[in-house]
Amino acid sequence: MPNSSAHSSESTSKMLIDAAAELLGSLKPLSFQEPVSHVYLSTEYAWDRHCEYLERYGQGSKKVLMLGMNPGPWGMAQTGIPFGEIPSVRDWMGISGPVDKPDPEHPKRLVEGFACSRSEVSGRRLWGLCAEKFPNPDDFFKDHFVANYCPLVWMGETGKNITPDKLPKAEMEPVEQACRKHLAAVIAAIDPEWLIGVGAYAEKKLIETVKEYFPSKSYQTGKILHPSPASPVANRGWEPQAERQLKDLGVWS
Repeated sequence: MPNSSAHSSESTSKMLIDAAAELLGSLKPLSFQEPVSHVYLSTEYAWDRHCEYLERYGQGSKKVLMLGMNPGPWGMAQTGIPFGEIPSVRDWMGISGPVDKPDPEHPKRLVEGFACSRSEVSGRRLWGLCAEKFPNPDDFFKDHFVANYCPLVWMGETGKNITPDKLPKAEMEPVEQACRKHLAAVIAAIDPEWLIGVGAYAEKKLIETVKEYFPSKSYQTGKILHPSPASPVANRGWEPQAERQLKDLGVWS
């Protein structure tokens, strides 16, 4: 009998797609009160591109899982791919194609898919570092996988982003439950040694999920600096700092 954690490449990506579909089904019926005026479920309207990412790069077990928070407006909200800055996704990963529209769409936060000309700085930094270290994406994804904790984007009337910590606990509880369950399914599918939070929030979610779903397993956990342009530290050369952190942890040699 093969080890249950040693999934075949195809079955791993299928497990990831099934888990993403289940998460979508859990999140779709949820509603949110003011100040939230619009909610985008990026994996729904960009489902084909999201699946292409999982099929192509979610095959086989991985050494490292890197986890982000939720979609940025010019990244995953446009492409359906974590930290999905368009040139990185299109030119490095080789993924492009049609993306549907969210319904209702916020007039100030249009989804243009791969036609969007804005740059997602976080994604440009994260995937830029990966592409610099691994010019061929297959070499990176052989041992690494990047996921987001939650595929939802919340916006106010003005189009301003609303972060999950600003939402009432009662509204967030079903979101959290569904996202932890999905994260546990991702961990079970790819069977990583390392769980790396891209930022402290993501690291916290990894630790909570392991405690709930894998109490008897020990993973090596850690975090790297979040690449957001809102972080003054990240704006002082994010790439060398993140690379140093990964080396200090022992994730990269």
